[in-house]
Amino acid sequence: MASNFNSLQFLPVLKTQLPFISPPTTLIPHTKLVVNGRSTLSGHVTISGSKNSALPILAATLCCSGSYKLEHAPYLSDTKLVINGSGSVSTLSGHVTISGSKNSALPILAATLCCSGSSKLKNVPCLLDTRTMVSILESLGARVSCFGEDIVVNTDGVMCIEPDLNEVRKVRGGFFVIGPLLARYGEATVGLPGGCDIGARPVDIYIHGLRSLGATVELRDGKVQAHVSNGKGLTGASFRLAYPSVGATETLMMAACLAKGKTVISNAAQEPEIVDLAGFLTNCGAVVEGAGTDTLYITGRRRLCGSEYSIMPDRIEAGTYMLATAITRSCISISDVSHSNLTCLIDKLSGAGCKILQLSDDTLEISAVPRTIGDDLRGFSIKTNPFPGFPTDLQPLTMALLSTCKGESIVEESVFENRMSHVTELQKFGAKIQVCGSKAVVSGKGNASPLHGSQVIAADLRGGMSLVLAGLAAEGTTDISGISHVDRGYESLEMKLQGLGANVTRTTS
Repeated sequence: MASNFNSLQFLPVLKTQLPFISPPTTLIPHTKLVVNGRSTLSGHVTISGSKNSALPILAATLCCSGSYKLEHAPYLSDTKLVINGSGSVSTLSGHVTISGSKNSALPILAATLCCSGSSKLKNVPCLLDTRTMVSILESLGARVSCFGEDIVVNTDGVMCIEPDLNEVRKVRGGFFVIGPLLARYGEATVGLPGGCDIGARPVDIYIHGLRSLGATVELRDGKVQAHVSNGKGLTGASFRLAYPSVGATETLMMAACLAKGKTVISNAAQEPEIVDLAGFLTNCGAVVEGAGTDTLYITGRRRLCGSEYSIMPDRIEAGTYMLATAITRSCISISDVSHSNLTCLIDKLSGAGCKILQLSDDTLEISAVPRTIGDDLRGFSIKTNPFPGFPTDLQPLTMALLSTCKGESIVEESVFENRMSHVTELQKFGAKIQVCGSKAVVSGKGNASPLHGSQVIAADLRGGMSLVLAGLAAEGTTDISGISHVDRGYESLEMKLQGLGANVTRTTS
């Protein structure tokens, strides 16, 4: 479909009081390959040895006695996390400060496309996923400046309605830009999203909502192509989501903020990250009511202007360090924590025997030290559900904890059908887990940790973090490959764990 895109057609560019600042730095160290086109090649190149031959041949050497020398083997690097228990379980102590929320930062970065001028976002975590989202915005023509945890996005130079496909495939949040692009510029072409392989996350809910707002949407060649049907802009409507999808709720909320008239979204997601996104949009001039409930009421505005906003703390990271404390039977304090965002986890840990004290409005102390709580932790059962239910992102980590608790526990996953892949790796530590469909039965042991160090592979973000927790609780040394998956969601992971006393190092082999 030929594009008639005009960056000024749907929203005149306005000046804001927040100036754009030229970028002196990047968000995080990020290796890039820059190729200048129209190159003419000449000379000679030597081909390296085959990786797909080298790996099985290396394995085949185990069949043979004596020594063998393999020539022309390719150099393959892999970043690993090594946890050394030194013969005993790691004990954590001290204090950890929680970073900004990844699951808030990604949609809010996308939401800057709704606004003219510059938006300054504070407390943005330095992660691979946020770096990818920055690259997506830059591929559209936005100018992005990064200063530590602050990011300034200026969208006045956006002249493209199709983000870089390779970047979109790296992170689920890349698909969010379809809402702002369609609403502000009248059309968008966005590749199907990537992210962790934990189950089907279809875009049909997004498509139905965009069609309800007056868009023509087609799926072609792995891309979603959308344009406004009337040639003028989106129109407010009332519709119900088939499932309270967080990503769909966020995308449709952004689109509705620039649609003509009023929009009512029923069966909307209620996660705290929805409230955070609504807060940013409201700062920019949007009218959003009902965020945090199952019904959103949005009055569209002709234009939104960039603003300054601070990203909420990451409730999943906070829950992660609470579970790390529990699995190592330690005591630490955690700041920048909202008690109300973690009520479900706090109730489960308290029921298991942990002592959790609220030291201030944003600081918790959690203790799982047996001599302090009077006993070892008891097992419990969980079933994941959308907020305010038990968060699916904490299910793999909770399973690791339950393998060290007394008694039998049941874990049921109701959000993603393929979020049990971490079980095989946890079993390598000695965890007794049996899976049947979407349920797992976890058999704990007595007072001592049943886990022992192992060599394991992280296959996704949260499943990979469950292996880190298991390694902290295991006796001996644990070697975790594929740690780049975990880097997508945890800022300064090894430094924070080292600050709590864990013997954790990152190596490249």
